[in-house]
Amino acid sequence: MSIKVGDRIPAVTLKHLTESGMQEIGTEDLFKGRKVVLFAVPGAFTPTCSAKHLPGYVEQAEALKAKGVQEIVCMAVNDPFVMQAWGKANNVAGKITMLPDGNGTLTRALGLEMDGTAYNLGLRSQRFALVAEDGVVTGLYVEKPGAFEVSSADSVLKQL
Repeated sequence: MSIKVGDRIPAVTLKHLTESGMQEIGTEDLFKGRKVVLFAVPGAFTPTCSAKHLPGYVEQAEALKAKGVQEIVCMAVNDPFVMQAWGKANNVAGKITMLPDGNGTLTRALGLEMDGTAYNLGLRSQRFALVAEDGVVTGLYVEKPGAFEVSSADSVLKQL
């Protein structure tokens, strides 16, 4: 079952790379007491994700923050090293937190996984964006397969 507006973000712990090395990050801490936009992509360095989805959030980071968003998080079912490299390649420093969900733990907990085996991708995340305030989902924008409309930075910005 998929998460919906009014639901609390599930409590899971993930690992990501920081300047201090590999660190654990819990969703309870990530979302607690703040307004967060989390957007997810099927994969780092993939065509739409790299050409449109992530760059749109980089470009609109200040506008989102002007609407009260305190953190913008990009999630993909990729390992921490890939997410760090993808973030560097897109100059996200200071704008977007790159959150690897390497085992799909958060993706499955949200009920937003997709089967990419036909494309040799395995389990991946659907393309979506959500807005959460103090850990509770206040907006959820899940794309239809192959689409890129409702989860873009511009679209989320219009909803805030």
